[in-house]
Amino acid sequence: MPNKILRYSLGSDLIIYAVRCIIGFLIGYAFYLHFPEYELYWTIISILLVISPEEKDAKKLTVDRFKANLVGSSVGLICYLFPVSEMLMMLLGIMITIAICHVFKLMTVSRTAIVALIIVVIHEQETMTYWAAVERFLAVTGGCFIGLLVTMGTSPAIKFLRKKTNLH
Repeated sequence: MPNKILRYSLGSDLIIYAVRCIIGFLIGYAFYLHFPEYELYWTIISILLVISPEEKDAKKLTVDRFKANLVGSSVGLICYLFPVSEMLMMLLGIMITIAICHVFKLMTVSRTAIVALIIVVIHEQETMTYWAAVERFLAVTGGCFIGLLVTMGTSPAIKFLRKKTNLH
């Protein structure tokens, strides 16, 4: 019976995706609890945005989403310096992000980049400082890195267990 459950679990992209999301969430939530003075809920969101539900291309998609998040959050950090309204800042950032994603052939994950941009650029009225944008940039980048580590870290274990249970 345990072998049958293991075979079903390892053969299911849904189960693997759920396990990765749970691992990533728990890591992000631990940071969120240990550092309440920072906006680390963005880290949790970024972790979950990076992890891919498709096991077949999980590594490539995760790396591409990681790159896209770096593009979007970096553009957001730069756009934050523009002396324009928040709305115009976001519109310019969206256009720049899409252009960069196009140049680096990341159009399939450009939505992820735009989300990262918005996370960094958007600000509440009481935190209209550049430091808040830097904190959100670090939170997004950290989340992307954790999501990448979760995917890359679980891949060898999944491959080993699939081989052991003849699920090649």
